[in-house]
Amino acid sequence: MLGSVAHSAIFSIALWVVVAVVLSVPAVVLAVALPIGAAGASQAPLPEGTTPIRSPDSLIIEPDAGMGPLDALMGSAQHSVDISMYELADPRAESILAADATRGVRVRVVLDQHRERSRNQAAFSYLTSRGVAVHWAPAVNYTFHIKSICVDATQCAVMTLNLTSRYYATTRDFAVVDTDQADVTSIEQTFAGDFGGHPAVPAPATDLVWSPGSTAALADLIAGARRTVLVYNEELRDPTTVDALASAARRGVRVEVVMTYQPSWVPNFDALAAAGAHVHVLYGEHPVYVHAKMIWVDGQRVFLGSENLSTASLAWNRELGLISTDPAIVQATEQTFAHDAALAPIWPVRRGPPRTARSTRSVARS
Repeated sequence: MLGSVAHSAIFSIALWVVVAVVLSVPAVVLAVALPIGAAGASQAPLPEGTTPIRSPDSLIIEPDAGMGPLDALMGSAQHSVDISMYELADPRAESILAADATRGVRVRVVLDQHRERSRNQAAFSYLTSRGVAVHWAPAVNYTFHIKSICVDATQCAVMTLNLTSRYYATTRDFAVVDTDQADVTSIEQTFAGDFGGHPAVPAPATDLVWSPGSTAALADLIAGARRTVLVYNEELRDPTTVDALASAARRGVRVEVVMTYQPSWVPNFDALAAAGAHVHVLYGEHPVYVHAKMIWVDGQRVFLGSENLSTASLAWNRELGLISTDPAIVQATEQTFAHDAALAPIWPVRRGPPRTARSTRSVARS
């Protein structure tokens, strides 16, 4: 199992090139029509202090990969594109979706309105004016925090990132292109309910992790660790998963966490450090802002998805993640984590956060 360009200029290039995107499990090759230079145009320079990280074809590591692979995925559609997105503010992606609709592909998008309606309004209006069916997520008492792209009901990108171009160059994120048919069916069926305004309980799929209701699945994943747990997250406020991490550290499991500093996380940084975990702390966007949500266990399994380690995210919001046992994905995510951990001091940091990082409101994202 697996910046920003004006709308009117995106498709003015007359020459087109075929880009092959290879998905490894199961093996699938897609011929994708994109303008010459498309991938390069969407790949920003890496932040200072980082080096490119190679990944298996089914895993997209950001910011290293750039947005070319996801642009190619959206542009490859022959029949349908279904997108669930917390925040959409990427003129290039929006133009690709509009072009899909123009050539007869059914394009449907569901956007969050609970917290991000104002930021999503421009994309909503632009896409609607170009024949894309855009709906606001159901008006319920939770945030629509899911991030997924499904193409032709055969593959879905399950992502930790939003489609927000202003963050691409400086943010650690992942996407997994999932071609397991049970997974794709579950994601598409859940999308249909959300698009129709009638959210339903997702259909069972063995490796998907859905919210609301993912607390137990992630706590159990941590509790099952025997040797090592590696964690990326943007938030650290859910008591159940924090306790699971602390318990693992106390029983001798090597627990390592890489996060971007926020004052709100300090009590739980302290609690994990006291239990024996190593918490690696980055500041601001240097070298990257940690937006990824990952739980890596024993070199055998890795969770990647939209779920933050907060009660709201795990218990209330619409979220989606998956647990992969693909050895190539497990290895690539471990290598990425080791790269970032080596650049981050271990908590407690004796000198405190740099002056420029003490207020991180301007760089925080969800």
